[in-house]
Amino acid sequence: MKPLFFVGSTRGDLRALPDEVKDALGFALYCAQIGDRHLHAKPLRGFGGAGILEIVENHDGDTYRAVYTVKLQGAVYVLHVFQKKSKRGVATPQKDIELVRARLRQAEADHTKRFGEGGIGR
Repeated sequence: MKPLFFVGSTRGDLRALPDEVKDALGFALYCAQIGDRHLHAKPLRGFGGAGILEIVENHDGDTYRAVYTVKLQGAVYVLHVFQKKSKRGVATPQKDIELVRARLRQAEADHTKRFGEGGIGR
């Protein structure tokens, strides 16, 4: 099983969500850890490929999202967990995209520090 790392405030943000949402997002992250892809996981647009994924969970009229990456060798990094508040379509707000980009850079630096340039298992 791949280790799971939380970047920034993501662990606390996940813990603050309703129990049903935590369970659904937690299961999706577990799937990533064991090398599977949750049925509802989809690539986050604007990141060029399937290395950055998001899970969208609706609960009690609200929408919650978790963004994570599986592109770093042998690990899963949770980059952002939030409640989508924008009512303008399904697109992820730009401020959230910018936060994901910044946290991805942090995850890449952390991964290199923990596991070296080659990642885990190289």
